[in-house]
Amino acid sequence: MFFSRLRKDIEAAKRNDPAARNKFEIWLTYSGVHALSWHRFANRLYKMHLRLLARWASQFAKFLTGIEIHPAAKIEGGVFIDHGMGVVIGETAVVGDDCTIYHGVTLGGVSLGRGQKRHPTLGKGVVVGAGAKILGGFTVGDNARIGSNAVVVREVPE
Repeated sequence: MFFSRLRKDIEAAKRNDPAARNKFEIWLTYSGVHALSWHRFANRLYKMHLRLLARWASQFAKFLTGIEIHPAAKIEGGVFIDHGMGVVIGETAVVGDDCTIYHGVTLGGVSLGRGQKRHPTLGKGVVVGAGAKILGGFTVGDNARIGSNAVVVREVPE
């Protein structure tokens, strides 16, 4: 499972980044791929109820990559985080297959309640432009496009 998702993430980077020369270079140098790999490790720890260790792994990944992903977030395969510095993905966020997320994006919450869906769900093939803030527990439909620096607080249709 881990390697199949890693393969999909590398293929997504190759497909979406014209500067990508080969898969080995992507695996070695792309911070988005590194952050997603660390997230998958942290997520597994989180599911094993090793919450402190999971949080430590996610914070270590943030230190290395500049990308903060809560270990409980659900991220499918084929996700491409391009120039990921400043990306924040919250605890109850869900990111579907083949999404592209540019730098400075926040998938955040607007409430402080525990045990509720506070962060957005991105459908398949969603593209989120640089600096966009998607705030709340709603869904962004499949193949939607969110413009750079947009602030989205309501559901976006497919």
